[in-house]
Amino acid sequence: MHRRFLLQSAAAFSFAPLASPRSHPVSRNTRVRPGQPGWPTEARWAELNKAVGGRLIDPKPLLEACVQFPGSDECKQTLKQLFNPYFIGDQISGTQVSGWYNAWTPAPSAKAVAARNARDVQAAVHFARDHKLRLVIKGGGHSYQGTSNAADSLLIWTRPMRDVTVHDGFIPLGGEGRDQPLPAVSVGAGAIWLDVYEAVTTKAGRYVQGGGCTTVGVAGHVQSGGFGSFSKTFGTAAGSLIEAEVVTADGAIRVVNAHRDADLYWALKGGGGGGFGVVTRLTLRTHPLPELFGGVNGKLRARTLETFHALVARFVRFYAEALSNHPWGEQVAVRPGRMLSISLLTEGFSEDRIRQIWAPMIAWVSDPVNQIEVVEPIDCWSTHARGFWDVAGMRASGSKAMRYDDRPGVRPNQAWWSGDQEQVGAYLHGYDSLWLPTSVLEVGKQAGFVDALVEGAAAAPIQLHFNKGLAGAPPQALDLARDTATNPSVLNAFALAIVANGGLPMYPGVPWKGPNPSVPNTDAEAVAKAMNPLYRVAPDGGSYVSESNFFNERWQDAFWGRNYERLRRVKQRYDPDGLFVSHHGVGSEVWSADGFQRLV
Repeated sequence: MHRRFLLQSAAAFSFAPLASPRSHPVSRNTRVRPGQPGWPTEARWAELNKAVGGRLIDPKPLLEACVQFPGSDECKQTLKQLFNPYFIGDQISGTQVSGWYNAWTPAPSAKAVAARNARDVQAAVHFARDHKLRLVIKGGGHSYQGTSNAADSLLIWTRPMRDVTVHDGFIPLGGEGRDQPLPAVSVGAGAIWLDVYEAVTTKAGRYVQGGGCTTVGVAGHVQSGGFGSFSKTFGTAAGSLIEAEVVTADGAIRVVNAHRDADLYWALKGGGGGGFGVVTRLTLRTHPLPELFGGVNGKLRARTLETFHALVARFVRFYAEALSNHPWGEQVAVRPGRMLSISLLTEGFSEDRIRQIWAPMIAWVSDPVNQIEVVEPIDCWSTHARGFWDVAGMRASGSKAMRYDDRPGVRPNQAWWSGDQEQVGAYLHGYDSLWLPTSVLEVGKQAGFVDALVEGAAAAPIQLHFNKGLAGAPPQALDLARDTATNPSVLNAFALAIVANGGLPMYPGVPWKGPNPSVPNTDAEAVAKAMNPLYRVAPDGGSYVSESNFFNERWQDAFWGRNYERLRRVKQRYDPDGLFVSHHGVGSEVWSADGFQRLV
């Protein structure tokens, strides 16, 4: 059966923007703040509220109760939930990280529309454009860069749009008679990945390429490129995008795909979240589900610097010989204290096969002559893939792999991986990432790469995310990723190196003291010290826009490489006045850091 959404044209959806009489003209180069001439009157806000069905909200700070009534029960309950990503996501002023030292601090918008559909978004876009308001978009709220957060702005909050529809066969609009129907899933812009995994994998027995973190918003993830634990096999989420519904700066509701507004469709595949419009729905291809998912976990410590160097060298050689191929993803970390930690996932292998693959490495580690302390034994495992995100099954079995949202009245499937707990509400001190090309794995270059890892790990942990580099992926995955806006460096990268650190949540109003300024400064310096040796071996590697340095001065090239100029042309065509501005987003170089003043 072929099923698809039957959509009216954008013109049919359009309605005249709300009139905007003003006593003070406002320059197209300036955004208006509350209290300034041109800020909408209460009557104008009331008209918008009516247009969006009463969904206009006055956002409050996340910890307003603690600011106004310290020690109150409401404050205590809020503090208790700060480590629950679902609670944070349910708050209109919630951000999944609590800021970045000397970079950004969470701040509620002046007004917000809790959008239920594209028409609500359309009304908000018309209103923001007409009144010269700073506009910001938030779905999952996972932006490390703070791009879903801006004071004095109008927020379009897409979280209420969480519908998920699985298709046996989907043909994009305009592809009738030309395209073969594809198994697919259509997802509302407010959905998170666990919503989609439940529908596609747990219930329908197929796979969709999404994020490793269950609470990441689908729309922002796809627009930023979209890596997950099994990207090495299935490619990026952006590469899986078949079609999107998006509201552009002119207020049009567009259905974009390879046949309609193909340039905008391409830009939405990795060009950065919220930079070209407000995505309201996405349709992604699905894939046959492997029978098995599995993994390898362990922690090893070398007794001396010399033996640590040998351990890292042995693993790099082992990876190059046995693991540099599509079934293997997730990460290995080289850490201070001469530690190597292993947290890998794989697909398609039985436990016996995984043990067989890892036998040479396990034997080397076990040989006393190599002086390796086994802190946690190398554990090889596999499980039925269909149950990988089965929250109900995990709850019933008492699994500790996930943590569960036990608030009264919430959806029963709400859970997150225990390994992601430290990210919830984290306050970032430093962060950087770099794609590592396969050339550093060549026999003649491995020694230099190992030296860089050992030198860098003396300052801070270096995580090698093998699933976030596509070298070794199947041809179809590479072809789909090649037709996205993501930096082409990813195609020849075997891993994304990430170095990051931070501390406890520091949302405004928390009752605990923040760190001594020397701590985040020292941590940020440690990130740079750890990354510098890697930049020497991979100077042109590029960086992943969603997981990158807030202060990267060459962000255009780092995030998008040769694709940036094409993205700028798309931006100029669909958003010439810069309604959609975010930190280090396409075209943001012509705007002030806060997005309120055009500079050129």
